[in-house]
Amino acid sequence: MTLKHILFTFTVLTFNTLFSQVKEVNPPDYIKTITFKGDTPESQLPVLKKGEFLVLEFDALNGNEDDYYYKIEHYNYDWTPSVLARAEFMEGFDNQRIRNYENSFNTYQIYSHYKLTIPNQRTRGLKISGNYMIKVFNEYDELVFSRKFMIYEDLANVGVSIKRSRDVKDIDGKQSVDITINSNNLRFNNPTQTVKTLIVQNNNLNTAISGLKPQYTLGNELIYKYTKETSFWAGNEYFFFENKDIRAANTGIQYIELGNLYNNFLFANIIRKDRPYTYNPDINGNFVITAIDVENTDIEADYAWIHFALLTNKELKGKNVYVYGNFNNYATDESNLMHYNDKEGMYEASILLKQGFYNYKYVTIDNNGTLEEGSIGGNFYQTENNYKVLVYYRDLGARYDRLIGIGEANSVNISN
Repeated sequence: MTLKHILFTFTVLTFNTLFSQVKEVNPPDYIKTITFKGDTPESQLPVLKKGEFLVLEFDALNGNEDDYYYKIEHYNYDWTPSVLARAEFMEGFDNQRIRNYENSFNTYQIYSHYKLTIPNQRTRGLKISGNYMIKVFNEYDELVFSRKFMIYEDLANVGVSIKRSRDVKDIDGKQSVDITINSNNLRFNNPTQTVKTLIVQNNNLNTAISGLKPQYTLGNELIYKYTKETSFWAGNEYFFFENKDIRAANTGIQYIELGNLYNNFLFANIIRKDRPYTYNPDINGNFVITAIDVENTDIEADYAWIHFALLTNKELKGKNVYVYGNFNNYATDESNLMHYNDKEGMYEASILLKQGFYNYKYVTIDNNGTLEEGSIGGNFYQTENNYKVLVYYRDLGARYDRLIGIGEANSVNISN
């Protein structure tokens, strides 16, 4: 290979490395209950209005009172690194130790609860809108986990309405999102190139739809009414359980055993894809940490092994089954992989979770790596889902993508 070919190959690899989309890094087993909190008690998709506080919390279950440090990076709309220097998007400094932590009290599982609030004394604020990622490192500068968040400016009105699919073959299983964007503060120049949208179902960034261009432009109003491109599989309502009283059977829990930690055995769930839809109120895959007879759930809520069970008369050949929800950021890995018990005729999994109210569902991944959220629960257009639409704008000559507005709608108001 000539020197010219070597240099070309190196340039291509460097370009792909620098400009590939960044992905979140999931934590090791001893890091649990990572939450972003705003003005709601449950964890949320961290889309914050410019100037609002960002609160990141997590537990370390190794009992070492380790030191953790955080860094913040800014990204373009498509999660490629932006060209901005830190001083352009941050006031103050990052790479600081997380100083606010407390040890658990009166729990079987010992842990340390860490809490980071931004702005703080050293990181005094984030100056611009857009996509961000916070990375948490240990004292050896090894990446422990990372999480995405967004900051928006309230500069655009984003109208969102949920419709049944316009594609007749999917009318019973999909929901379509119609969008209208206008602004009294900005003039959209060449909107097919400068305006970008991101549609998120149930706060799950893994299934979000992006890259759509406005179909129609009426003055300064942008209209998106696609037939297929903005459609999501509707899924089914989430299963749920609650173990706020860790010593007694609560909602969804069949029985309890005490070993080194409490073990909560859930009622076995069934495959619902071929059954009629039944409305069952949920919180769209989210979770809330809660415990009775305690003053501070951050450090007094205990951990328990939650035993999940999915009844089926045969093993799903060629597919892996996972327990799925916001409790682990919708990840699919060994920690939530289910294993088939041939004797009992069911898939089983045990996951260590903090006391609370949890939503979950079962999903499959086939040998090609294709995730199917409806393969166990089915897809029903009546399902209640939450949708958020994020609108980005980069004016001609600008150096970064601003997040200029957010709209939200719920499919409980779905129409034809």
